[in-house]
Amino acid sequence: MAENGSEEIIEQSFTDLGLSDELLRAVADAGYDKPTPIQAKAIPQVLMGRDVLGCAQTGTGKTASFTLPMIDILASGRAKARMPRSLILEPTRELAAQVAENFDIYGKYHKLNKALLIGGTSMDEQLKVLNRGVDVLIATPGRLLDVFERGHLLMTDVKILVIDESDRMLDMGFIPDVERIVSLIPPIRTTLLFSATMPREIKRLADKFLMNPREISVAPPASTADTITQHLVVASTGGDRGPGAPQKAKRAVLRRIIDREDVKNALIFCNRKRDVDIVCRSLQRHGYEAARLHGDMAQPERMATLEKFKNDEFKLLVCSDVAARGLDIQGMSHVFNFDVPTHAEDYVHRIGRTGRAGREGRAFTIALSEDGKYVDAIQGVIGKPIPRMDLEGEAKVALDDAPPRKGGRRRGRDRDRKREPQESQPAPEAVEAVEASPAPEATPEAAPEAAPEAAPEAAPVAAPEPAPETAPEPVPEAPAETSAAETGKPARRSRGRGRDRKPENQAAKQPAERQRKSGNRDSGGRVKGLGDHTPFFLTQPVPKVGRPGSSTED
Repeated sequence: MAENGSEEIIEQSFTDLGLSDELLRAVADAGYDKPTPIQAKAIPQVLMGRDVLGCAQTGTGKTASFTLPMIDILASGRAKARMPRSLILEPTRELAAQVAENFDIYGKYHKLNKALLIGGTSMDEQLKVLNRGVDVLIATPGRLLDVFERGHLLMTDVKILVIDESDRMLDMGFIPDVERIVSLIPPIRTTLLFSATMPREIKRLADKFLMNPREISVAPPASTADTITQHLVVASTGGDRGPGAPQKAKRAVLRRIIDREDVKNALIFCNRKRDVDIVCRSLQRHGYEAARLHGDMAQPERMATLEKFKNDEFKLLVCSDVAARGLDIQGMSHVFNFDVPTHAEDYVHRIGRTGRAGREGRAFTIALSEDGKYVDAIQGVIGKPIPRMDLEGEAKVALDDAPPRKGGRRRGRDRDRKREPQESQPAPEAVEAVEASPAPEATPEAAPEAAPEAAPEAAPVAAPEPAPETAPEPVPEAPAETSAAETGKPARRSRGRGRDRKPENQAAKQPAERQRKSGNRDSGGRVKGLGDHTPFFLTQPVPKVGRPGSSTED
């Protein structure tokens, strides 16, 4: 279906798409005479005011498919202060700056104002442009929300919304910000959503943001262009098992490939920012013209580095995935994947920087033996195997399809060893027999433990008086002449009162302390002694002791 559509579109020109004369003249000045398949299908739909869901390969002209019709639509009308008429959301600063350059190229015969809201630059200059009124606002989600929350922006007049590189927005975690931005825009609008891949999450967003969209797909999702020659090189450490041996071997392979290839300019992608710096310094030490680009660099430095690279001031740019989306550098001859991307879709975007606009390009991926699962995932996404290339003098290493996790088998053996002591423990029946065995007979020392449960008639049994030093606070004891008959109370209660004679507040705290020490455990068995329960008589005030011969009353 895509091929047939492409054959029909080749016969068309930009004059057949309904663009204005001024815009056609600007396109001709840029050196374009025939539209790409995505441009030929999307431009008429946008001019009619329909929502568009576009999916096409990288390097097929998706940016021009929405910038050209937007210029014609916005040609009539006037922008108000702080109220842009259209909004374009981009995932990275470099991509936003590139879209702004396209508006300068195609809109040079129109009097349209644009503003660029990206981080890393002065906000004051951006606010000055907004206050004058802009027709096109190109922004990254974070800076846009920052300016809006400060009260410098109103989005009630936005008529066209473009969400570019939506799959990259998803990968970078910008979808919640995008959803909030869309909620601030009037529902009556034209929404354009473009992406190089179309995962299920993007389709859900399209169902939420777009109204009866025109779906345009000119190539299978996540497919690579036929103009790119791909190669896979597996590096060998040569038996060196040092901590930096794999990376060192990959750097050596990279230099050998660069030396044997006719490299005009090339991007070298690394998975980590730290590796970007290391690879760049290594190439510079070996006499190569190289520079670096990643997200930790200041924005002016990033823009200056890209400008020098476009002007051919150096040949090699070592970068992270910040340069993998949307960057259009004329005549890019090579792309090197120093690291195999962990996400298969990133491979499509990386090598898509070369072989653009029908030109030939070459892409090399350097892998290690343990990168087999990532290579298999990439080949599953692009739908074809990556041809392997063996370098002379390089040991042939096979890729591991499913490398075992570190210590995976060892953990299994250790797990078996841990079970051995458990098997030597006695069986549950033996434990129950031990628990059911009769307990030894009570000794005389255990008799006082059952005394509190006896009936009151057992009270006359003589009991020793507690020592005064056991009480927390010394209290005068009752005279010895005071007997149980005079007081009218059993001797046991008198003994308990003298033993537990404490202040009222301290007696109330005692059960709580015991409960904390016991960990709030309750075995549910029969309570012996006081246990965790406070008898009623302990909560009563302690009576004052009178002179000898006087009686005490509760």
